[in-house]
Amino acid sequence: MQPQIQTQPESSPRKMANWKVWWRLLRPHTLSAAFIPVFIGTASALFVTTIDIPLFFVMLLACLLIQAGTNMINEYFDFKRGLDTAESVGIGGAIVRDGIKANTVLRLAFIFFGIATLLGVYISMSSSWWIALIGTICMTAGYFYTGGPVPIAYTPFGELVAGLFMGLIIILLSFYIQTGTITATIILISVPISILVGAILLANNIRDLDGDKENGRKTLAILIGRKNAITFLALMFITSYIWIIVLIFVDLASVWSLLVLISIPKAIQATKGFIGKTQPIQMMPAMKATAQTNIHFGFLLSIGLIVSYIV
Repeated sequence: MQPQIQTQPESSPRKMANWKVWWRLLRPHTLSAAFIPVFIGTASALFVTTIDIPLFFVMLLACLLIQAGTNMINEYFDFKRGLDTAESVGIGGAIVRDGIKANTVLRLAFIFFGIATLLGVYISMSSSWWIALIGTICMTAGYFYTGGPVPIAYTPFGELVAGLFMGLIIILLSFYIQTGTITATIILISVPISILVGAILLANNIRDLDGDKENGRKTLAILIGRKNAITFLALMFITSYIWIIVLIFVDLASVWSLLVLISIPKAIQATKGFIGKTQPIQMMPAMKATAQTNIHFGFLLSIGLIVSYIV
């Protein structure tokens, strides 16, 4: 079944002036996938060097801009391919429901990417010009997640790509720009965060499974089925917690890292929230809980790293 191209709705000045519309366009629940890895990478760098605070904030802002820009590109192409309608469930839909012009959304995404590029120049001047190349690759991946002839979002590799670029790579970059090196320990610490970033995408794909199937997507959730996808999501949560425990056991992480266990109730809430649900609106709380699990886990791990450094 081929998606129908949507007609651009007429703009409403009242809606266009509403800051909440623009806030929703950023899809703030996904921004944890940008700032949590920066926190983890920077906190880990404490054990190697003194933190360059301005560089930390520039890196944080650049990553947030890339994530927000990627969300807008997703919004644009979902509209162009007819996937978003006024009845669509979720925080997206600024074009079809709120009257923002599609081209405005795309231009704003490229402006965000442009600002991130300028910030990347500062970061590169302070560390290595390899950062510029890697940052460009990250923005390219963000564009092709929903753009291009074969969007990554239409394949079973969305979770893997998201975890790689918004988890592993951001953590390593945040660590590298502070220390000038990459260690085996920081790579291992990045794994559970990468998994949880991927979990946010899997939760989204579980919610949208029926609609995505109708529109020809081949996401992981579609290929393995809703029940198995929920089980896989639970395994992603479990693996993340076990990974930290193993790192502590082999003395690659402090016992303070056990603070992440406080976030377990959110992971349970997220998993249970999908069980037995078939309507997208019913699964919105589970999606929110999945993103919150990443936030809580990441902040608690950052606190654990900082406390273990202090004591």
